[in-house]
Amino acid sequence: MRTRVRGWRWRRNPLRRRSDVVEAWLTVVVALLLFVGAPLLGAATAWWGYGQAQAVVAQQRAERHHVRATVIDRTPGSLATEHLGGQQSYRAAVHWTAPDGTEKSATARVPAATRHGDTVDVWLDSQGRSVPPPSDGAEIWQHSATVGSFTALGTALTVLLAHRAVRAVTLRRRLAEWDREWALTEPQWTHRRA
Repeated sequence: MRTRVRGWRWRRNPLRRRSDVVEAWLTVVVALLLFVGAPLLGAATAWWGYGQAQAVVAQQRAERHHVRATVIDRTPGSLATEHLGGQQSYRAAVHWTAPDGTEKSATARVPAATRHGDTVDVWLDSQGRSVPPPSDGAEIWQHSATVGSFTALGTALTVLLAHRAVRAVTLRRRLAEWDREWALTEPQWTHRRA
């Protein structure tokens, strides 16, 4: 029958070794790092990622502008592709009237259900090329949550791997200690000369 005594590593007794104290403190440090450090680091990284994503979106909004364009024709050979959100789209030729009154045209991605003559929203960069729309708030939060989650998980994994490595070292030292102590004690028990 095996009895488990809680807190034996903290109590003073003749059987307690230095490696037992190190292991007890290591358990406390690992628990703090896992339950306090990793979530805090994940939250800080998510906050940083949110700020970075906000800056990117602000830059995208400054560089891109929105126009309402009319679909002229579907681009030959363009296959429907799936974008984020599961919406299918394909390339089509579109045209619009610029603020200065000139007619402009370009090739842009339009929803798959769009037909000739339909009006669609097109985002253009400063050179007039079709680009995706700027990211919205949901994408920013998703990016931030992903960065924070992976940071917290990576931190927890690193802490657990380091804990395992330190425990392996302390176990090796404990076994070496036991071997040294047994070499001193064994001749008294077996009456052999070492």
